[in-house]
Amino acid sequence: ASPQLAIIAYGKLGGKELGYGSDLDIVFVYEDEHEQAAEVYAALVRKLINWLTVKTGEGDLFEIDTALRPNGNSGLLVTSFEAYANYQQQRGSNTAWTWEHQAITRARFVMGTDGLRERFEQVRHAVITAPRDAVALQTEIVAMRAKVRVAHPVKGHKFDVKHSPGGMVDAEFAVQFLVLSESARHAELVDNAGNIALLQRAEAVGLLPDGVGQRAAAAYRALRRVQHRARLNEEPTQVMPPALQGERLAIEQLWQAVFRSNDRAD
Repeated sequence: ASPQLAIIAYGKLGGKELGYGSDLDIVFVYEDEHEQAAEVYAALVRKLINWLTVKTGEGDLFEIDTALRPNGNSGLLVTSFEAYANYQQQRGSNTAWTWEHQAITRARFVMGTDGLRERFEQVRHAVITAPRDAVALQTEIVAMRAKVRVAHPVKGHKFDVKHSPGGMVDAEFAVQFLVLSESARHAELVDNAGNIALLQRAEAVGLLPDGVGQRAAAAYRALRRVQHRARLNEEPTQVMPPALQGERLAIEQLWQAVFRSNDRAD
């Protein structure tokens, strides 16, 4: 087989939701039987990352984050596709964590051959639609949300459009839970369609009370708009209440509808 390198986008790039100042969450995989393939592709990828992150008089082009690759920052910079697939699909002793499956809900193949693209789509579909214990999944995702909140504390009574309760991350975690727990029964949730569309689809198939998905989708769009403006103007993404309280309430209602059996301490 001819040498093949592919790039899988995660996060905002994967979900086609890039904002001003967003970094690029990307994972590199290859398909090549050559005995030195791992070293050759790693050298190429390091050069590519250097090109994309070079600092110039006009500023940076992109920040690159490769921490979503198998085993995170302790893993290989470039992974064979077979190893990537095995890791994601729980084959062997070294396998993905739940938060990595949350991440793959937003993964998108952005560079590579059609053959690798098709194989990636098969892996992503298998991961997303795999049978899961909904209660255990809920517990893990709520616990991970709590960890993220601790890692990004918001001081005082300000509302951070991304990290505060009722912010964008709450909406994203709710969507990820719905995708991982319901895609096997609701094919409408399999597509990497973005948080807004997935919230609307979840309501349309009856997974959310009437209006909850639509209001949360509108709130998410509004918070993204505030974030874009703040980053362009180099301003904080935190506001003082009562600003954005309607949006915050809409996303808090989404959280309660999705995770109703888990009380949260804000």
